[in-house]
Parts: sequence; C-alpha cells; structure tokens
Amino acid sequence: MSTVRTPNARRDPAPDYAVVVPTAGRATLTPLLRGLALGRGPAPAEVLVVDDRPEREDRPLPVPECDLPVRLLASGGRGPAAARNVGWRTATADWVAFLDDDVLPGEDWRARLADDLGALGTEVAASVARIVVPLPDGRRPTDDERDTLALTGARWITADMAYRRQALVEVGGFDERFPRAYREDADLALRVRRAGWRIVEGSRVTTHPPKYGGPLASVRRQRGNADNALMRAKHGRGWRDAAGEGEGRLGRHALTTLAGVSALGLLTAGLPRAAALAGGLWTGLTAEFALHRIAAGPRTPGEVGRMAVTSALIPPVACAHRVAGERHVRRGRAVLFDRDDTLIEDVPYLADPEKVRPMPGAADALALLRAAGVPLGVVTNQSGLARGHITAAQLRAVTCRIDELLGPFQTWQVCPHGPDEDCPCRKPRPALVRRAAEELGVDVRRCVVVGDIGSDVEAALTAGARAVLVPTARTLPSEVALARRYATVVPDLSTAARVALELA
Repeated sequence: MSTVRTPNARRDPAPDYAVVVPTAGRATLTPLLRGLALGRGPAPAEVLVVDDRPEREDRPLPVPECDLPVRLLASGGRGPAAARNVGWRTATADWVAFLDDDVLPGEDWRARLADDLGALGTEVAASVARIVVPLPDGRRPTDDERDTLALTGARWITADMAYRRQALVEVGGFDERFPRAYREDADLALRVRRAGWRIVEGSRVTTHPPKYGGPLASVRRQRGNADNALMRAKHGRGWRDAAGEGEGRLGRHALTTLAGVSALGLLTAGLPRAAALAGGLWTGLTAEFALHRIAAGPRTPGEVGRMAVTSALIPPVACAHRVAGERHVRRGRAVLFDRDDTLIEDVPYLADPEKVRPMPGAADALALLRAAGVPLGVVTNQSGLARGHITAAQLRAVTCRIDELLGPFQTWQVCPHGPDEDCPCRKPRPALVRRAAEELGVDVRRCVVVGDIGSDVEAALTAGARAVLVPTARTLPSEVALARRYATVVPDLSTAARVALELA
C-alpha cells in the first residue's frame, strides 16, 4: 500500500472544506444528507449536490430539509467524473470531500474529517477514508455483495475521498473520458501522485451498503474493460500494479472466447473432431470460471444458476468491450496550447495571479473544444523558475487563476529550465508535447499544438504532432513563413479551435 495513516492530531482553525455529492437521484441521497447534517464536528462550507441525470429528467431530487448549506447543480448526465468536476470547480473551499450518494457517513464523520485534514502537510493532496461494507451474517457474500466488498480494498476510492483543490487544478480534475463510476478515481490519484503530491489514509470510516444490480449485473459490469483500455493508454502496461490492482482475467476471457468461436467455426466448416476439441476447451475454461465464482458465494440454487449463466456470457462480453475501448483510445485526440501570448497576455516572469489576462477569444475557443469532448493541455516554457524570478508556489497560483478564468486543462507540461541548460523539454524541443500526449493517453500524431511563435510550431512538428500558429505582434515574419509551409496559420483562437478539430 502506498497510503499511510495520519495521526489524529487536530489543528485550529478547522479546515475549510466543501462536500461534493454526484447523484443519479437515488433515494439513498436523503439519509446521506441527513447524516451529514446531524454529525458532530465542523460543518462544511457548503454541500454541492450535482444532479447527473439526463437533462430531460424533471423529477425533483430527494433532498431533505436539513441544517446544511446545500446547493443544487447539474452536469447533464455526462457521468460521475463530469459531475464531480462541476462540483469541485464551483466550490471555493481549500478542500473538497467527494462522497457517493449511496454512502452513510458516521455521526463523527465531520469531526474525523477535520482531524484528518488538519494534520496534513502542504505536500499532501488527498485523504482517503476507510470504507466498510455491512454484510449479512451466517452466509458467504453473493456476487453483487463481493463486488461492493471490493471497495474496502481499493487504494483510492472516491466513495469518500477529500482532495486539496489546488491539486485538482494542477492536474485538471477528473478525466471525463471515463463515463462510469469506474477507474476515474484511480486515474486521478495516479496523475496527482505523478505531479509530486502524496495521498494518505485518514481515520474516518464510511459505510457503503451492498449494491444489488439484478441477475445480469456482472455482465453489465464488463463495460469497465473499455475503461481499462484508457487506463493502459494513459499509465502504461503496469497500471494495475501502480493502482494496487490484482491480476485481471482478460487473458483467460480471450482464450475462452477464442475457443468458443473456433468451435462454432470448425463445426460450420464440417470439422467435427476439431470442433469437439475447441468445444471441450471452452467448456473446461467456462466451468473453471463458474466454479471459482460459485465457491466464493452462498451456493444457493439461484446463485449457482446465475453464476453458471453469467460465466458463459462474461468472457465474450468482456473482450468485446475491451476491443471497443482500444478502438476508441486509438481514435482519441487532444489539443495543446502554449500559455503566454496564446492563452493569456504575455507578462514577463508572471508571478502575480491578478495580472492574468486571457487573450481575446480564448474562452470561446476552449469552450468549443470542451463541448466536442477533446482533452486539453498546456505546454509552456517558464525559465523564470530557473532564473529565480518566480517561485513554484507563484507559478501554481498563476495556474489556479488561469483555471478560474479559462477552465480546466487535463495536463500542464512546464519546462522550468533556462535557455542555456540544454534540457530536452524547452521548446522548440519536443519533450513537452510528447509528455502531454503520454499523460493524456493519446497518440502524439493525433495532437494539435496551438501557439504564437516558431518554437511552438517546431516542437509540435518534431514530436510528430500537427501545429497551428496564431500570430501576434511579436511573431517574426520568418516564423509565419515557416508555419505557412509546414503547419497552419490562422488569424485568431476561435479559428484555431475549429481548425484543430479538423486536423486532430
């Protein structure tokens, strides 16, 4: 485990925190909010309930009358990652505690959260709670119950996890390409840790009742294999180890599916003996999978029958979702922006957040790209760090201000070196562009870099990306000429966004 338990040392004043609850309108929202209201300890600055139902849904949310500053927001049914982003970006508190709408915080949850957050150093980005799943006594858990029980061993679970808002800004929050409540929390934690922050285990305990999804729930859960494809693209082959995951069964599912398809194909081709061999392999693998699941459960007739049927369905469904996920990842695209004189006005060695001024059309261009679901990043040289003109804290403050004015970026890639340090990342060298593509899990050839000078264009082309130049008064004629030959030149950021959508 990479998490560590923090001491129960309180510090005054109480931490400034907000609570964000994404919800699909389930009745469990009512006891959650009542439990928060009746709990002991410092109250949250606000509770942001984010309605993640489709916009056509007009049923009121089950929000009870309670002594809490509750605000209702909407995310348009885009999934829990998007809903959480809507919540934390609206919040103004230093810390944001994410709770699922079906958990039950203990009566001392508020006090323990204050203990957890008050004891943290500035290098810590997040505090994760311990999840408890109550199960019936006297029998083994069902398949659905085992699925919920897995939350108790998850390393980073946003059923109850508090993040420092500054860290969320730095990494762009949750990746909304994860459409389900699956993997989006582990992806965020991995990116936060890669940015140099720590994540620790807190003292608070939260109850998560078992979920019951019907007889084919385990088959529907195989949609998560598409999300695993994105995890692999973003974090490499070793993402399971990094996230504390055990070995998956996809390899065995693929073999089972191949055996079954081969048996049918050989039988159709008039080769019964070969078909019998392939069919025997499929039967053996399917039986092993079913027995493994049956042995872990209550072994009632209904559960045994359910495991037998779903064990035959799961392998091909899992493989189909993984293939679809890999295809979606390969079609992924991203747009990367230079910072100074592209997104914001260039102020030499900018250290004061109050001096951040967006370039004309920047907000509209970014809104167009976000509406198209395109991940965004920033690639910027900041030699003021090496020269001592700005500090890392000042750079973070400026980044937070840009986020407030222009919205989230899924990756910030910054070269902190001076021009004489011969580093591999300072533009026009390509490392920043390649790192951004890797961070986003996108083929660099499907990235478009938008900038205002020749080094932006050269960095993109050297990395293998496309380039769009938006000249300013400082852009040299030779840089414009270079871009006209090898890239695209446009008059403004709005045009750059439309062109980027065509090029990526």
